[in-house]
Amino acid sequence: MKEKLLKKFSEIFGGSDGAKVYFAPGRVNLIGEHTDYNGGHVFPCALTIGTYGAARKRDDKVLRFYSMNFEELGVLESSVEGLKPEREADWTNYPKGVMWAFQEKGYDVDCGMDLLLFGNIPNGSGLSSSASVEVLTGHILRDFYGFDVSNQDLALIGQYSENKFNGVNCGIMDQFAIAMGRKDHAIFLDTADLSYQYAPLKLENAKIVIGCTNKKRGLGDSKYNERRSECESALASLQNVVDIKSLGELTEEQFAQYQSAIPDEVKVRRARHAVSENQRTIQAVEALKRDDVTLFGELMNASHVSLSKDYEVTGIELDTMVEAAWRQEGVIGARMTGAGFGGCTVSIVEEDKVDRFIEEVGREYEEKIGYAASFYVVEIGDGPVTL
Repeated sequence: MKEKLLKKFSEIFGGSDGAKVYFAPGRVNLIGEHTDYNGGHVFPCALTIGTYGAARKRDDKVLRFYSMNFEELGVLESSVEGLKPEREADWTNYPKGVMWAFQEKGYDVDCGMDLLLFGNIPNGSGLSSSASVEVLTGHILRDFYGFDVSNQDLALIGQYSENKFNGVNCGIMDQFAIAMGRKDHAIFLDTADLSYQYAPLKLENAKIVIGCTNKKRGLGDSKYNERRSECESALASLQNVVDIKSLGELTEEQFAQYQSAIPDEVKVRRARHAVSENQRTIQAVEALKRDDVTLFGELMNASHVSLSKDYEVTGIELDTMVEAAWRQEGVIGARMTGAGFGGCTVSIVEEDKVDRFIEEVGREYEEKIGYAASFYVVEIGDGPVTL
């Protein structure tokens, strides 16, 4: 891969002297969806697929970007001075946002760069291609300038750039999972205070299978921000009757006790998902500690039902794929993963049933939806590296 990127870099930018190659993973969240901005727990892991970048520092202010995934866009140019989001800048708003965020945090990003990207995460799939680009860019800047920033800092800067530069009100999970990834482990993260622990993912004789619906979506123009504001409104109503800072502080029993304080039935359901999903995530990690993969799978299934009925972020594509997955032999658990409204499912499938699973779920999905899904059997990997 390194040689492939440097060869393309040389073609596009005229030689590859001084260029280095970097990698940041994608992530999948096993359980704990739409809890990260509600002060709850999440349980993601980094993947061995992600975003590769070949980069070289320039001695002027010019930024030149090229993506092997969007070759039709050609080289997109900008400057490190006066960085601002622009529709015509397309995907380059993500690396530009990170450069802007470093500057905002007091780090002197004073030179341009040539940057060539190649991602083997499906675009718009919900496996965090944008956060992968953000963490990758932060890792490159740290290497270029010797900035004293930790991987956790890279996650926070990436989230800040997505919130403030790109206008997507995302929580911390995606960037944190990518920056802090550890091979063969998932991260049990409390988004309220960023305390975390690594949990070994011992899926004996089972594999993680990602199903991509191939329905494209963009977070910024999805209903993501709407769901977030609904939860904030529900929280404000609850705070009139109980002393909490986030929905993640409530047990399901407490929520049942206080929910009548929320005047809107839709917002009751949104908040109920945030509370119940947080509790499911805590229970799921406890189940894994006991090697109870069966219970973990049941909690995954319950998570999808809640995301479909209470949070209403699934849609026909994700529901079709998950319901098909539940019918297959050897499936331990299956649910949508990511923001929803398209994107991906994650299933834990017994290893000897994986091929049949992909064939059958793919057939059912295409028959009902009218176009094919894509499937990826994934491994759990580390955070960002210089190759």
